[in-house]
Amino acid sequence: MKQLVLDLQLPALPSFEDFIRGENAELLYQLGCWSLGEGDVRFLYFWGEHGSGKSHLLAAARAMLPADAQIFFTDAAHDALPASLPKKAALIVDNVDALSRDEQVRLFDHFNTLKEGGGLLLAAGPKPPMLLLLRPDLSTRLGWGLVYQLKPLSDTDKAAALKRRAYTLGFELGDDLADYLLRHASRDLPTLYQHLDAANGLSLTEKRPVTVSLLREVLRGDWTE
Repeated sequence: MKQLVLDLQLPALPSFEDFIRGENAELLYQLGCWSLGEGDVRFLYFWGEHGSGKSHLLAAARAMLPADAQIFFTDAAHDALPASLPKKAALIVDNVDALSRDEQVRLFDHFNTLKEGGGLLLAAGPKPPMLLLLRPDLSTRLGWGLVYQLKPLSDTDKAAALKRRAYTLGFELGDDLADYLLRHASRDLPTLYQHLDAANGLSLTEKRPVTVSLLREVLRGDWTE
């Protein structure tokens, strides 16, 4: 039987500090301005490939909003937009490409409400606004504010992200282990993080250090949490 390992640490809220910036320093700066109400950043859209960290940054921006903010968050791949919004609300929408036709109309209306009332809109998707398969008027609205590409991380940046993740889990990930994961596993960070979490669980359960041999077992699927 596997020994049960109790993790007494509460999961930390996503933040900009635990995101490897790579070539995305300006985007992170503007996201901070959006959250804190600094400058004229009220409408911001960013796009990037699957696994690049879009959802993490949306959650980090949400966490930085003032405590008294009226916040509405929708993952369009799973949830519906709110039927109505206060004029000064902060609306965050993930996976805008998944909006149905009716939801696209609703987001268009929400955009106008927020624009007139001093509210905020932050959205993310897989492509630039004008390349999304959305109503042209909505694509145009999404492009009215700041638009950024979330650029993928280099292998060096990904290795740094893996080492930081391992440190938060309580162990040290050497260069050889980070390189092994990058060469033998899916290269998107969410999947790489899942492998690290599984390796940590196996290490604690069997009281073994995290080694290439242990990582090999995890990648083969010999052990799952």
